[in-house]
Amino acid sequence: MHFITEYCKNEHALTRVDARVKLFVFFVILVMVLSYRGFAFPLIVSLLCLFLDIRLRIPFRAIVLRYSEPFFIAVVVLLLKFIFSGKDTLFSMQCMGLNLVGHKDGLIEGLEIGCRIIGAVSVVSVLGFITPFNEIMAGLSWFRVPRGFVEIMTFAYRSLFVLFEDAMVIYTAQKNRLGYSSIKRGLNSFGVLAGSLTLKAFESSQNTTVAMVQRGYDGTMPMLDHRPFKYSEVAVSCLFIMAAGLLWKI
Repeated sequence: MHFITEYCKNEHALTRVDARVKLFVFFVILVMVLSYRGFAFPLIVSLLCLFLDIRLRIPFRAIVLRYSEPFFIAVVVLLLKFIFSGKDTLFSMQCMGLNLVGHKDGLIEGLEIGCRIIGAVSVVSVLGFITPFNEIMAGLSWFRVPRGFVEIMTFAYRSLFVLFEDAMVIYTAQKNRLGYSSIKRGLNSFGVLAGSLTLKAFESSQNTTVAMVQRGYDGTMPMLDHRPFKYSEVAVSCLFIMAAGLLWKI
């Protein structure tokens, strides 16, 4: 099973950069993308992130799966803004008894929101591709992110693998018994699968809590020790942020 941070094992110059530096740079770029009013900057960031994905030799299937859901959300937002928002009418038509009206200003606003969605997801995806999960959590802890949030994220990430293995066992058993031979049986099988995973998630959380308490867990999660900052990494990061800031201002 390949999660978003499992591809960071590929050798690349960015994978060796300090996680704290990457977190700071990507957070600044993310803020720029979300606050930009227009199309240019988010599109440039998206293309740059796609180029980095290709350079990292991320499988094409993984890239498609990673971007398919946010792309669908962006398309839905675009259609909603285009049809139901705005004042400058482009066209009006009747469809199945409904009066559909397209608005120019709604289309522009929907495109801006869609570009920001794709750009933000691209930034987060690249960060996951080039940084192991434990280093991300350690970096967030160094930035004084609330300890409870970091611990919940760590436990949730660990539980994903356990639940995925349980889901595959149940799904394989259902499929071997023709549980997905029709739409009706498939929906019933999916309901059983979802209910079983919910029960297993509660059971796994209780077992994990008991096991950690018995091993002396006092609410403090040990994190990785950070090495000193490299001046070259900090300097290059500052230059990159300055260049991105100038592009954001244009």
